[in-house]
Amino acid sequence: MKYVVTAWFWLLFLTTAPVLFVLGLVLFLVAYPVDPDRRWLHALVCRWCHVLWLHASPGWRTRVEGRELLPSGACVLVANHQSAADILAAMGLSHPYKFVAKASLFSIPIVGWMMSLLGYVPVKRGSTNSMGKMLDQCRYWLRRGMPVLIFPEGTYSQEGLLRFKRGAFQLALEEHVPVVPVVIEGTTQLLEGDGIWMSPRASMRVRVLPPLSPESFAPDAVTLAEQVRALYVDTLAATG
Repeated sequence: MKYVVTAWFWLLFLTTAPVLFVLGLVLFLVAYPVDPDRRWLHALVCRWCHVLWLHASPGWRTRVEGRELLPSGACVLVANHQSAADILAAMGLSHPYKFVAKASLFSIPIVGWMMSLLGYVPVKRGSTNSMGKMLDQCRYWLRRGMPVLIFPEGTYSQEGLLRFKRGAFQLALEEHVPVVPVVIEGTTQLLEGDGIWMSPRASMRVRVLPPLSPESFAPDAVTLAEQVRALYVDTLAATG
């Protein structure tokens, strides 16, 4: 059954991704004068990815909880990372944000082109120069009132949480904006890591936890990262 579901998903993706890109390009060109932050384009992509692709199989279920907790202005959304499917799951937030992604994704035809149109932020793992540019771009968006979404583990792991890197938390401290934990569960049921095979059944959940205000932050980014990671450990243990 997984071969049937996988074939159907990739057929759906390959036939509809070009349509999404063309629609997105038209919307980008038409709306840019009144929507330079590309909020409308992001909303289109979120809807398309989450509703069409993440529900391509009747055996896939996704619950999104706590959208009402998302701040209306600038904030740093941090999410745990289990698989490549986390990106699609996070689209279910239906909330404006700029997503920080590994630079190699931006070179993928259609997908990478769309990410560039959206103003998402590339980062090259292990490069100090790239990390500095990523932080500068994120500061730019935060100062425009735009949330940014970062996976603080830096990569995904199916064997528990990795150490949280300090970049996301440094941003929140420097820009005095809330940190919003987003807990993603179940995406490994759909897709394991970078594999292409899709499971016929998956139950996924995306939960927004209460924002952490700047006033409650730890004195430095490393300590704040450790505290937020401990919150994830407790939250996932309570539901695991």
